[in-house]
Amino acid sequence: MSDAPISMLLEPTEEEKLLRESVFAICSKYGANYMRECKADNVPPVELWDELAEGGFLGVNLPTEYGGGGMGMTGLAAVNEEITAAETTLALIIVSPAIAGSILVKHGSVEQKQVWLPGLAAGTTKIAFAVTEADAGSNTHMLSTNATRNDDKTWTINGQKTFISGVEHADTILVVARARLEDGQLGLPLLFLVPTDAGGLSRQPVPTTLPWAEWQWTLFFDNVVISEDRLIGGDMGGLAALFDGLNPERIMGAAGGVAAAKLALDKATAYANTREVWGTPIGTHQAIAHPLAEIYIEWAQARLMLQKACALYDAGAKGAGEAANMAKFAAGEVAVRAADRAIQTHGGNGMTEEFGLTHLWLGARLIQIAPVSREMILNYVAQHSLGLPKSY
Repeated sequence: MSDAPISMLLEPTEEEKLLRESVFAICSKYGANYMRECKADNVPPVELWDELAEGGFLGVNLPTEYGGGGMGMTGLAAVNEEITAAETTLALIIVSPAIAGSILVKHGSVEQKQVWLPGLAAGTTKIAFAVTEADAGSNTHMLSTNATRNDDKTWTINGQKTFISGVEHADTILVVARARLEDGQLGLPLLFLVPTDAGGLSRQPVPTTLPWAEWQWTLFFDNVVISEDRLIGGDMGGLAALFDGLNPERIMGAAGGVAAAKLALDKATAYANTREVWGTPIGTHQAIAHPLAEIYIEWAQARLMLQKACALYDAGAKGAGEAANMAKFAAGEVAVRAADRAIQTHGGNGMTEEFGLTHLWLGARLIQIAPVSREMILNYVAQHSLGLPKSY
C-alpha cells in the first residue's frame, strides 16, 4: 500500500468523456427492450457483450501490455455507469474483468497473466466468480467447498455454490474453496480457475425476479479435478488474492447504483416537467420538487465517493477498502430512493411496463444486498473506521 498523496480529478478527462460517449452509443442501440427480450428467451446478452468487446471497452481497467486500456477501475466504473445509463446490464463485467482481472494482475504468475489477461482484455475470455454458499453467504471462514491436493500436482474440488451470476455466458469460473488439511480440517481459502465444462461440475438455475438477462446458478462440484496451473496466488495466498478482488466488485456495484439513481432521477424530472395538473407542471409543486432535489444531492455525494474509491484503488493506496465499501453503501441507498421517488412522481404510470421503473427499482434494490449487504458494510465501517468492537 502506498502512503503517497493521491490526487482525484473532479471532472472527466477527454479520454474518459470519449469512452463514456462510445459505450453509451453502443448500449443505447440495445436498450431495455433488448434486455427484456434476452430474459424472455433465456439467453445472455451476447450481442451487446461482443460489440463492447470489439470496441475494446470490456478490458479498459487492465494493463496495456496485455491488451487492456490501462485506465484502471476509474475506466471500468465509467463503462459500467454508461451501460446502466442506457438501461442495459452486464453482470459478467463485474466479475470477469473487475474481479478476475484485478486478481490475476496482482496475484497471477507470469505464465497465468500471459494465458488469461489478453483474453479478458479482449472480452473473448469470460470468467464467472463463485464464492457464496447457502449456509455461509460470502463468509470465507465458513465456506464448506473444499480442495484436496493430489500427488500428481492436481487438486480435487467438492462442494456447492449458489447465486453465481452469468455462468451460462462464461467459459471459466473463479472458484473459492478452502484447502483440506492432512487432519481433515479446512484451512485457508484458495482460488481456482475451473472450466465450465469440467468433469464433475453441474449447475441448476435459481429463478429470480431480477430484470437481468443473465441467470443466477447453484453449482455442484463432485470430485472436480483441476491442474496446479489453475491455482491463483499459490496455496498460501488465496485470502489476500480474494480480498484484492472484492474492492473492484464493490466499486462496480457502486458504479451501477450511481448510474441507476441518475437514470431514475432523469426519468422523474422529465416527467415532472411535462405532466401537468391544474394547468402547471407537477414539478412546480414542492411536494414533487424537493424530494427530487434531495435525490440529486445524494446522487452527487455517492458519485464523489465512487470517484474517491476508484482513485485510491488505482493508486494502490490505503483507504481503498473503506472508500469502496462506503461508495457501494451510498450508491445502493440513493439508487433505491431514486427509483422509489421516480415511481411516486409518475403515479400510476410508475407501475407500467412502458416507463420501466419497477424493473429499475428491482435492480436498484439488489445493490443493497449484493455483492455485500448494507448491514455488512455498516459492520465494516463500525469496526475498521470507528474502532468499535467486532459485532459478529
